[in-house]
Amino acid sequence: MEQTMTVSSLQPLDAKQFDERCAQHLLQRAGFGGTPEQAQALAKLGLEKSVQYIVNYKNLPDPDAPALNDYDKDIIRPLTEEERGQAKKARQSKDEDVVDMFRKARQKRQRADRQQIAEMEGWWLRRMISTPRPLEEKLTLFWHGHFATGYRTIENSYHMYMQNMFLRENAMGNFKEDLVRGIIHDPAMIKYLNNHQNRKQAPNENLARELLELFTLGEGDGYTEDDIKEGARTLTGYAVNDDAFVMQTRQHDTGTKKIFGRSGKFDGNDFVDLIFTRASASTFVIEKLYRYFVNDLPHGKTVDSKPYIQALSKLFKQNNWDIKPIIESIFLSKHFYANANRNAIIKSPVQLIVQAARTLNPPQRKKMSQTLAIASDLMGQRLFAPPSVKGWDGGRTWINTSTLFMRQNTLLYLLTGQRPDSEAWEADGTRYDAMRLVQGHARTAKTTIKHLVSTILNVDEVEKDRMSSLEDFVKTQHNNINNETVTGLITLITAMPEYQLC
Repeated sequence: MEQTMTVSSLQPLDAKQFDERCAQHLLQRAGFGGTPEQAQALAKLGLEKSVQYIVNYKNLPDPDAPALNDYDKDIIRPLTEEERGQAKKARQSKDEDVVDMFRKARQKRQRADRQQIAEMEGWWLRRMISTPRPLEEKLTLFWHGHFATGYRTIENSYHMYMQNMFLRENAMGNFKEDLVRGIIHDPAMIKYLNNHQNRKQAPNENLARELLELFTLGEGDGYTEDDIKEGARTLTGYAVNDDAFVMQTRQHDTGTKKIFGRSGKFDGNDFVDLIFTRASASTFVIEKLYRYFVNDLPHGKTVDSKPYIQALSKLFKQNNWDIKPIIESIFLSKHFYANANRNAIIKSPVQLIVQAARTLNPPQRKKMSQTLAIASDLMGQRLFAPPSVKGWDGGRTWINTSTLFMRQNTLLYLLTGQRPDSEAWEADGTRYDAMRLVQGHARTAKTTIKHLVSTILNVDEVEKDRMSSLEDFVKTQHNNINNETVTGLITLITAMPEYQLC
């Protein structure tokens, strides 16, 4: 019975059904969309080869791959022993000039660090827009929201960058061995959840609690408050020295702990092993991946989604927590391409921006990445700064009157360089070449509109009144299909409710 459920739920799409519509759906969900030419190329390649091409992204050259030395690691650094001595002596002797010198030096470093995190926000957006490995960045963004850590709390841009590099390197790795085991040794996470204050005489439960509630098992699923308390003891002494994890052995509790009914002198690695003996370890993150890649289930699990998630969870456990087989199974499955799961996810601000930049080919504008980072923040998603350890709620929370207005203004900026009056963005009059999108399809108003709707929204048609509004706009342009008219059409289409979905 269970085997039948697994096979039927994860049934692959018939290879003959993998057309350009399916290919564009795959490009949107496995990355940030693609051009019609890219969708055509994947459709020609076929389902299996397309999925393998996307999933095995590490086989693709990446000339602009980030490196750890791309950013300054010493902006926020601990004082040297000599500096600590000078500062201590100044405080004791009440030498206000020296105390003030250290204070101003610290403030200068903090300003430089805030500038560096702003540069990193723009850099990551640029990378998402230009990368030949979109799934790598899509997964890195997922894990950033899952293992949520915020710059405002830790105030160390390089530690955020190190974590970003860690998530990217392990994005398609093993959930247990690479990601979960790695995150309890991650300097940014340790500081974010105050585990550097977790000592055997005064345990801090933050990391242990979130490890269970938000990272692995789900809130209240399969553990007790005592398990959290005992788990915190396993993580005592896990701290940070400059840019590296350090085990403070004198602060580590080596005593016997009792977790999930089992007793032993457990440390953090043992705690991770124990977590993955729980049933919900195979379901919690799978459901989050489903909501991210397949359908965000605004009304809860459906009759179709329940067995599919169960089948993926079983596959996850069978593959010893490897993520790659899960991602492959999703992108190959008939369920993934079902009509009910197309255009079923509200684009995050980052998805909206990056997909528009990758598919509409706007020109490079002045301070573009800086402007787009600000826009993303105003729409509710600031990179390196999730609102809490829970990450972003996503789904319908992305859309309200204010953010919808900003979404439309951001697309208008990309296409025309205009800035909203309320924002101090730098306007840019660089001309957008809209005719590239309708090349070979601009014979009449109807063929132009049909092609743009199909290309931009990945649908055959929209509601009649929306099509009529597009036709009416062309009439106001005296039916001239030129660059200005097509730009106007694209602006109207990207303002439609359908464009908020992928």
